[in-house]
Amino acid sequence: MDKDSFNNTMRFNVKAEEEKNEARIILSDVYSALKEKGYNPINQLVGYLLSGDPAYITSHNNARSIIRKLERDELLEEIVRVYLDKELERNLK
Repeated sequence: MDKDSFNNTMRFNVKAEEEKNEARIILSDVYSALKEKGYNPINQLVGYLLSGDPAYITSHNNARSIIRKLERDELLEEIVRVYLDKELERNLK
């Protein structure tokens, strides 16, 4: 890496709207399955997102398979997007 590469901003391309919706549906379905089984969904999802270990996700309602349909960075992207959209909207009021 040359010193000029530190002065340039890298661009991260956001996925199409369809993929955003898929991430939202997956997170919702997995959240529901974890809740139904008596787990704390937030703790379990954080464990999965940080480690990549699917054992944090229940197999109830096929949640473990469902969450692996997308990469963890795609799921995180959706979480950050929704959080920031809501925070920015609230701060503009």
